[in-house]
Order: sequence, then C-alpha cells, then structure tokens
Amino acid sequence: MDAANIVDVVSEFVTLRKSGASYKGLCPFHNERTPSFYVSPARGICKCFSCGKGGNPVGFIMEHEQMTYPEALRWLAKKYNIEIKERELTNEEREAESKRESMFIVNEWAADYFEDILHNHVDGVAIGMQYFRKRGIRDDIIRKFRLGFDLPDGYALPREAKKKGYQEEFLTETGICYRRENDNQLVDRFAGRVIFPWIGMSGKVVAFGGRKLDAATKGVQQKYVNSPDSEIYHKEQQLYGIYQAKKAIAKENLVYMVEGYTDVIAMHQCGLENVVANSGTALSVHQIRMLRRFTPNIVLLYDGDEAGIHAAMRGTDMLLQEGMNVKVLLLPDGDDPDSFSRKHNAQEFKQYIEEHQKDFIQFKSDLMLRGVSDPIKRSEAINSIVRSISVIPDQIVRATYITDCSHRLGINEATLISSMNKMIRNGKKTTRSEEQRPSSANDSVPRDGSSSTLPSSQPASRQVNPIESMLIRTIIRHGGEVLYDNVETDDGEITSLTVAQYISFNLKADALTFSNPIYNKVLEEAARFTTDDNFDSATYFSRHPDVEVSSLATDMLVDPVQLSKSLQMRKEENSLQNHVEHLILDFRLNYVDSHMKDVQRQIILNANDPERMMQMMQQYKDLQEVRNQLAKKLGSNILV
Repeated sequence: MDAANIVDVVSEFVTLRKSGASYKGLCPFHNERTPSFYVSPARGICKCFSCGKGGNPVGFIMEHEQMTYPEALRWLAKKYNIEIKERELTNEEREAESKRESMFIVNEWAADYFEDILHNHVDGVAIGMQYFRKRGIRDDIIRKFRLGFDLPDGYALPREAKKKGYQEEFLTETGICYRRENDNQLVDRFAGRVIFPWIGMSGKVVAFGGRKLDAATKGVQQKYVNSPDSEIYHKEQQLYGIYQAKKAIAKENLVYMVEGYTDVIAMHQCGLENVVANSGTALSVHQIRMLRRFTPNIVLLYDGDEAGIHAAMRGTDMLLQEGMNVKVLLLPDGDDPDSFSRKHNAQEFKQYIEEHQKDFIQFKSDLMLRGVSDPIKRSEAINSIVRSISVIPDQIVRATYITDCSHRLGINEATLISSMNKMIRNGKKTTRSEEQRPSSANDSVPRDGSSSTLPSSQPASRQVNPIESMLIRTIIRHGGEVLYDNVETDDGEITSLTVAQYISFNLKADALTFSNPIYNKVLEEAARFTTDDNFDSATYFSRHPDVEVSSLATDMLVDPVQLSKSLQMRKEENSLQNHVEHLILDFRLNYVDSHMKDVQRQIILNANDPERMMQMMQQYKDLQEVRNQLAKKLGSNILV
C-alpha cells in the first residue's frame, strides 16, 4: 500500500489530466462524455461523482479488473516488483493446494491441446473449425472463448498427456478422462466433440463442455457432455462466460442470463458482452450471489418455448429473495438468443430488450392470468404473484410492488398486504429477540452535559440517517485527533481523549450503536487504535483490508466540491470539539425521536390492555422529558 501510487495505478487504465491538486478523467466504470472521475494523490484514493465507484489502489484494481482482494494485492506487487511472502502451509494444506494446482495445470494443458487441434490439426480445421464457421462464429470470438476440438480417437489425449509427463490421477480427477470398466483403459471423455472450456472468475480453466457435431446428433438424447464435479469445479457454483463478461456486467450495471454456451458466444459476437449462462441447471444461491457482486439488475433472456418459460419461472423467486431486480424477456417466433443475435446488431438487440422486457409481475400476470376467468384459478395466480413479492428483502421495494400489483390486477391493496404479511410470517423460521444492554451510570470522561440515561433497547425502525453519516465521516477524517487534554480517569491517571474515543465512550454510556454494522466496526477500530503513535484515521481506513470499509472511507474523504483557499473557512479553535459535541446531541435526539414513535405504535396496539397502555404512556412521558432536555441543549425550544 505504501508503494502503490494511486495516480500511477489509475493511469494504466484512464487518461488523467491535472485539475488543481487532483487529477480527473473519464470514469472507467460507466460510459460518460464529461469527466467526473477524480483522483486525489494526497489521499491516495479515487472517486467517480457520477456512479460513485472508486477507492484506494487495491479497491480500484478489484473493481476494474474484477479481482478478489488477494488477487489485487498480487497484481500491485507484480507491478512494483514486490515479493509476496505467503503464510507457510501445513502439510495437509500443502497437499490439498498441490492437488488443486495440479488439476488447474492439467486443465490448462488440455485447453491448449484442444485449441491447438482446432487451429492446426487437419481434422480440427476440416471438422471442428467448419462447425464453428457454420454457426457463424468469428475467429476472434473463437479465440476469446478458447473454443477447441477433440479428435475422435479416445486414446490420443491420454497418450499425449502421459508423454508430456501429466499424471493419470489428475486426468481422472478433473474428469478429462475416465477408466473403461472392461479393460481399465484411460479414455478421453470428450473424444470427437467441439470443446467449450469453462473459465472461472480468476481466469483459470475449471471444466469443459463437449458437443457432438451436428451430423452425429440425430437420434442422440445427450448432445453435450460436461466435466463431472471435482475438487475445482462444482457446476452449481459456476456460470459459463463469467470471466469474459464480468467487466461488462459491472460497467453496464446489468447482466443478461441465457441458457447455453452458444447463446453467450453469439451475444458477445453481436456486441453484448454482459451475458452469462447457467447451462441447463437450476439457478443456485451461489450463482446469484456471484452476480450480485457486480450488479443487482438481471434480465432473464430465454426462448419462448415451454422449457424457456419453466426456466424463467423457477429462477424468479430465488433471484428476488437475494435482492435482485428481475426482468424477463421471452424471445418470439422460435428464436433463442443465439439465432436472434445473428439477425440483429447490438443496438437493435438492446432496443428490443428495452421495449419488450417485463418485470416479474407483468410476466407472471401475462403467463398465468391471460384468458383465465375461473375465480379459483385466478386467485391461485394472484397468490403466486404475491408470494414472489413476499420474498423480496427490502420493505420499500415490497411495498412498491404491492401498490403496482394492486393497480394492475384491480385488487384492493390492503387485501394484498394482508395476504403478503401472512406469507412472510409463515415463511419465517426464526424470531428475532431484542438484546437488553445495561447502561453505564459511571462516566468519568467529558460528556455533552446530559445526565439522563436513554432507553437501552434500540427501536427496530431506526435506519441509517444523515447524523450517523456525519459522525462516521468525522471519525474517519479526525478519529485520531486529540479532542480533550488532561482528562482524569477513574483510577486517577491523566490522559488525553481522541475524537474516536470520545464518541465511543458517549455511545457506550447509553448502550447506543449505529444502525449500520460497518459504522460500528469503524468506530470500534478507531477507538482501539487511536492510542497508537502516529495513527492517522484517514490513511488507516482508506487502506483497510475490508473492501466495504475502504470504500466507505473513500466516500467520506472525498469532497464533491473543491473550494479555493480564499473561499475556505478558517479553522477556529475548538471548532472540532463543538462539532463533535453537537453531533452526539443530535444522535441522541434522533434516537429518542425514533424510540418515541415506536412507543406511540405500541400504545395503539395495546389499546385493549389498559395496564400495558398506561405503562407505555408513562414511558412516552419519560422520553418526552429526555427529548426536551436534549433539544434545550441544542438550542431548540421543542416542548411537546
């Protein structure tokens, strides 16, 4: 991190121009004509003020190259010629790592072998290449997806592999070969087929798919043969084309999901690169979460036959449950993405998708309600739609869809809400319990002057708010700065108190926390490390190994508007102290307001229980008193 210069790193991918103390250029993460991507050499971070993406050098490489954190570190180490010392593995770990690495090496050799045959062997050119050319696949796309051909001789590949020194164990472990039962001979699984390598997220070949040639598929049920599950490949955890598509998915903030290899390849050739396939398997949570790393937006792009409809239906609820925004497009007239893309260019295909894609409510309504007059069947279809809405985790999105559903179907919104809530209750397997935490009455550090103790249980309705953001911004920017000198502790020692420690002590005194777990992590670490010499909170958090933390720090450290020195306000003595104290009071007041709203709801809900209602009314009165004290300290005359 010390060696990585943010301007140097970003300049490898973006043309930068000096702009005051910073640099700016066109954002590499989305299409734009006016530069909104800024790089701050002083902070060591970059940020796009249009799409919001950026970070430190590691975060930038992770986002731009779609790498994991360790992969990005290795990328930077290679750039700056820094040797990485890996942790020494145990014997068991070393053996497992060696086995995995050997399997990857064998797969890489096999991919090269298949490619070489396709391009250089007489049968590969005459048979394999002819097949791809007949499908209209260009040479650059063939190279991009590392397509290949395997000779019909089932013994040629294992013979060549053994000649090159590759062990039989790894040829069978990867599934490239299998042993024939009658004579125990090693046989090539993909003999006589065109080859589609599966390339994982990191660019390593994890498996292969082999297709029989058109002349050999008549009357054959199984046109494709795929690698079996292995130490390095689990089909439900992989998506075909993810390596070639990941940058485009992140840049377009959208992914197209199709069914097969040739659909992915054809759409790339058409100019649409943000596309992947699950290749005939039901969507898994692992696959969805893999896509969710790049975008929350997905279009299911299938042909309009029964299989395509079934694939769209079975994946919708799982995608919604994982927080994806789902659209569906079934192609017309017997077309699949492969055939359709060969008839249209990228712009025409995109326009068609935009004009014909449907959200899941419209898709299900058209599919299940068209021509249905029977009340029972109609109610079953509506229940299916509401059930899909009920699995959406975001309450606001759920409410929006329920309102939309009510308007489209002509059903009373309250009825739909009641039905949805029942489904949600029935679907819950666990109940949440509130954690009661005692507040501390003994506080020897400087406080904001409020002697009242706030309620210890936090209301569930309280969400991340601007006051929390301002507090966390202050912690990241100034967390290590001394706020008070000569503070006497309980044991009589004299010490100093930093911004982070002051905020931490004040929140703990009333058992309060931030509603965002990342904010709590930042505060805890800042309070813990501010005692270290030369601790700089801005540097520490902008270089944090947790990408969420470093991304948050980037947002908090970059100002959207840069004022000239003549327009900047001079920093007055004690201004930081006053700012922090005021924010703590605002935070308490915001908490009390939220808690009062919760108590008001409880009063209404307990209208038939006079004893419980009186208890809640007394609690509300106590909260009013605390609120008025806080408001008075803030200079607001709020007495209600």
